[in-house]
Amino acid sequence: MVQTRQVTLLGYWLTIIVAMALKIIPWSTPVLYLTPDWVLLVLIYWAFATPETTSVGKAWFVGLLVDVLTGQLLGQYALAYTVSIYLSVKQHKRIRQFPIIQQSLFVCLILLVAHILVFWVERINDQAVPLQSWLPVLTDGIVWPLVLLVIRKIRFFS
Repeated sequence: MVQTRQVTLLGYWLTIIVAMALKIIPWSTPVLYLTPDWVLLVLIYWAFATPETTSVGKAWFVGLLVDVLTGQLLGQYALAYTVSIYLSVKQHKRIRQFPIIQQSLFVCLILLVAHILVFWVERINDQAVPLQSWLPVLTDGIVWPLVLLVIRKIRFFS
């Protein structure tokens, strides 16, 4: 039991670190607007798969790390990730039963909430937000089945 929990925590933090590395890759401008929020997708996966190891506090901590890595206003991603993981953990039993297409739609809704929160914080801070910044919500929903399958294989392989 203890070893299984350690493997799960190791997989959790390893996938978070890989997602953060994908988040800070310097993409070109057209690709940047299509880049999914890898970190939030991984957090949502872990919230669905093992809600007992994924908490709002961990999401807040990871959000603060992403704020520091991306140079954004401190707490911006922390707020978005905290609310998103709260919604994911609350609905995990129901969502795990859905087919992948419906899960993708739910993930799109969660990411829409996260983007609205980030947009709200940026508007309060008087930052201009381009219209293309909403495209990752669609790409996140498209990429969700791939994230689900890859992390599931990693999780059961270890």
